Amino acid sequence: MLPFYVAGRPATGNEVLTVRNPSSGSVVGSTSYASESQVEEAVAAASRVPLDLTAADRAAALDEISRQLSARAAEIAALITAENGKPAKWASGEVNRAVSTFRWAAEEARRFSGDLQRLDTDPAAAGRIALVRRVPRGPVLGIAPFNFPLNLVAHKVAPALAVGTPIIVKPAPATPLTALLLGEIMAGLDLPPGMFSVLPVPNDRMPSLVADPRLPVVSFTGSGPVGAQIRAAVPAKHVTLELGGNAAALVAADWDDLDHAAQRIATFGNYQAGQSCIAVQRVFVHARHREAFTAKLVAAVEALDVAAEVGPVIDNRAADRIEQWIEEAVTKGARILTGGTREGTTVTPTVLTDVPADAKVNAEEVFGPVLVVTAVDSDEEGLAAINASAYGLQAGVFTRRLDLAFTAHRRLQVGGVIIGDVPSFRADQMPYGGVKGSGSGREGVASAMEDYTEPRVMVLTGVDL
Repeated sequence: MLPFYVAGRPATGNEVLTVRNPSSGSVVGSTSYASESQVEEAVAAASRVPLDLTAADRAAALDEISRQLSARAAEIAALITAENGKPAKWASGEVNRAVSTFRWAAEEARRFSGDLQRLDTDPAAAGRIALVRRVPRGPVLGIAPFNFPLNLVAHKVAPALAVGTPIIVKPAPATPLTALLLGEIMAGLDLPPGMFSVLPVPNDRMPSLVADPRLPVVSFTGSGPVGAQIRAAVPAKHVTLELGGNAAALVAADWDDLDHAAQRIATFGNYQAGQSCIAVQRVFVHARHREAFTAKLVAAVEALDVAAEVGPVIDNRAADRIEQWIEEAVTKGARILTGGTREGTTVTPTVLTDVPADAKVNAEEVFGPVLVVTAVDSDEEGLAAINASAYGLQAGVFTRRLDLAFTAHRRLQVGGVIIGDVPSFRADQMPYGGVKGSGSGREGVASAMEDYTEPRVMVLTGVDL
């Protein structure tokens, strides 16, 4: 049984948490839930940590985490596949991204210096200069989801260490083991006691931890309803929410490489069973390409190796919901072009068309291997269709027109617009997050460092500028 980490030290609890593989149901490993007294110990320790780590200390710790993740990449990828079910290629890619995330955070820690502002731009402020530095708001509570059990934990831990603030990580109950392995690596570093804790906590015990005033920052990645509950429960706290979406791609009139677009959309609508906040879900194709593109898309989806590229969804409850949503769409008039079946937790990659706007597969986040294809009569109609959603995380526009690219960037109500590719692209250093129902705040190391800190100004008087 793997230990969890309380104030940087390994610990165990009395309530066992068994982790099973989503596909086979076999036992992957086990840990235990932290008790109330252990949670209190972690929070109390975090609140006492002196914020005096030098930039060199912070950068060195982050570099070492990056090196150890790289050295143990095969082991960690195998663990991700075992507890999450994602195919090995995507698990390996996740580890590589986490290696990069911590390496980038080390670089940001070295650059985290503040700004100087001349104040003598006004005669009344002659001889004055301001130093603006960002200081930690206080210990962070980072709540991570199951779909990226390493890299989305990294996106909470790395920026916290980069600014020198303590963090308590609460991994998803379905996938805690990878986060605990990261905790093992961090426990071997020379960090102050209380700088980090990794605590498996049942979801029904989280409200008191979220409300604890000693944790002024809450960083949550997960479902919209839970995010809304957190925001409502702690309005005085600094809350960042990455809540997912129903990402769309537009194949514009000028796009001529339909094979490429079909392949990219097929792959990234179904990778790791569509369990990504920016997996392609809605596909809008200009009417001139409808027949040719749809045929190519269906062929590309059917050519996917389900075991090697798609994999299972996280559990039977998720598979049940996806199956029900497909059935609801068909009942409302949708046509299944391929897929629509299920075996255990594996949902066959599915392409639907003629789907009503109010069907759940269109209006909500499927979080499964389902694509909805809709023809539009103009690129402008396609952009409007992308915006006709309660969500706004990222969108992809397949076009080579520079003017359309800038129009899409200006008009689309999303956090990121990917031109010439699917919305599923993400570089871990860029600002990442959404608008509307997709949340608030931004991930990406430098962006999260801003969310974890606040500006503090020092004005020097009598300075000869």
